Amino acid sequence: MSYDDVEIEDMEWSEELQAFTYPCPCGDLFQITKEDLRAGEEIARCPSCSLFITVIYNPEDFASDDLKEKNIPPPQKPVAVA
Repeated sequence: MSYDDVEIEDMEWSEELQAFTYPCPCGDLFQITKEDLRAGEEIARCPSCSLFITVIYNPEDFASDDLKEKNIPPPQKPVAVA
């Protein structure tokens, strides 16, 4: 289970890490890259402990520039059909 749900707007961009970050209770930072977001990943992990957060964001905001120019929609998450 996720430690918390965090809006991407509440995270900070780190040029050094090339990732969005958010403070972890252990003192380190949860991290998620733009590439992770483009791939549909929504879990930001802390490199120092086992905690992770769910990042709330609009996948369209992180579609790659190549896809935007070609008007190709970003990848969708698979949907299980019963």
